[in-house]
Amino acid sequence: MTNPLFDTLVAPLAARKTAFLTDAAGTEMSGAAFHALALRYAAALTGLGLRPGDRMAVQIDKTPQALALYAAALASGVVFLPLNTAYTADEVAYFVGNAGAALLVGSPARAEALGGVAARYGAQFHTMDDAGQGSLTDIAGSGPEGFSPVPRGPDDLAAILYTSGTTGRSKGAMLSQQNLLSNARVLATEWHFTPDDVLLHALPIFHTHGLFVACNVVMLSGGSMIFLPGFKADQVISLLPKATTMMGVPTFYIRLLDDARFDRSLVAHMRLFTSGSAPLLADTHIQFEQRTGHRILERYGMTETNMNTSNPYEGARRAGTVGLPLPGVELKITDPVTGTTLPQGEPGMIEVRGANVFKGYWQMPEKTREELRDDGFFITGDIGQIDADGYVSIVGRQKDLIITGGYNVYPKEIELLLDDQPGVLESAVIGVPHPDFGEAVVAVLVAAKGATIDTTAIAAALGQSLARFKQPKQILVLPDLPRNTMGKVQKNLLRQDYADLFTS
Repeated sequence: MTNPLFDTLVAPLAARKTAFLTDAAGTEMSGAAFHALALRYAAALTGLGLRPGDRMAVQIDKTPQALALYAAALASGVVFLPLNTAYTADEVAYFVGNAGAALLVGSPARAEALGGVAARYGAQFHTMDDAGQGSLTDIAGSGPEGFSPVPRGPDDLAAILYTSGTTGRSKGAMLSQQNLLSNARVLATEWHFTPDDVLLHALPIFHTHGLFVACNVVMLSGGSMIFLPGFKADQVISLLPKATTMMGVPTFYIRLLDDARFDRSLVAHMRLFTSGSAPLLADTHIQFEQRTGHRILERYGMTETNMNTSNPYEGARRAGTVGLPLPGVELKITDPVTGTTLPQGEPGMIEVRGANVFKGYWQMPEKTREELRDDGFFITGDIGQIDADGYVSIVGRQKDLIITGGYNVYPKEIELLLDDQPGVLESAVIGVPHPDFGEAVVAVLVAAKGATIDTTAIAAALGQSLARFKQPKQILVLPDLPRNTMGKVQKNLLRQDYADLFTS
């Protein structure tokens, strides 16, 4: 038996003497050096007593060594469990306990708190800092070389990624070797990645986007990465001339557009910009094309499925849509209550089926049965619709659906109108408790730089375009919208903040 992910993604690097990773300072790590480092870490994990199927929780800064630890998990058969670096020790404790992790790797600066978490759940604790150094690297450096990757099958678990947990406890999505490899193959083909590509990588690697989409695709295609610890506009602008591709979240592109140095000449050599993890405003899409001549390629994925749809590499990249279902992915729109497939053009629940769809939620069989149908279709929780040409648009999350006076209101419809209003940079529409209507529609706006928002004029404009039950009962203006680390607007926080708006 082989080890599909390691054999396909990492093993080919062994013969590569040229740079695979380059950091912000220009320091290079060859493919061969990365491969050797991954095997040393794999030997260290095995030496610590971890066996195939054991879980390793990792809360460390983004470094080449951190990525090599992911490759080591693949080689050793250990299930990789990356954690957001912003999580507190109490939050980490939930993931370590729920996953039954055998090892927790964390920052030496937090060794006391995280070591205590590991001890509480019977896990080992080792460290790795923002330079890739620490007790785990020391063990790897002093251990034997020549580790042989363990056999794994397509259905064996490669990773557990926990959902953001905005409603209730986070759920651990179990991702198999086949889930990750099938998606990487499709994306590398659809987005035309080759060994000549250099990806400017400024995303975190504790998330599907930065780890599985970006890194797996580059490794599969034989390309290389400029591997940055995070997004800084100055740094990205200085390094773009050395790249051919960039994957980002909308916030990246908004910040770049705010810088006059970011222009057509700077990115003339680039071939692809992609955006995901949060909705890209149509206005940002248009501004980006006007400034650079490039149309951002927007796509749609989830923790549980990796990527489901993509605007085409060759063909119309339509602002406001997430493109077409990827090859091998079946996508349908269903009635959220009955599960019946709806006619084309009607909004409803997005369901997907394919080799990319996860195996279920770790230790949550009831949640798995609720969201993963017997026929293999996953109920995404996203409300969307498909146009006459097959392009998918996301209307909103099911939990964001507003029911006011018995009528369903999809926030995205209102947000699109609000975003077009004078002075508005972006908007979020939420439902909050109301004594008469059950829920009331509330609009939260952020002003464009140097602009002042006239809420009275906006309310009048919406009155011309929307049925009365869809019109916001109140329009609020904030300096910015609350977001998570991947740039998604946290509407749950807005709903909490304004829960008493009409009831106090």
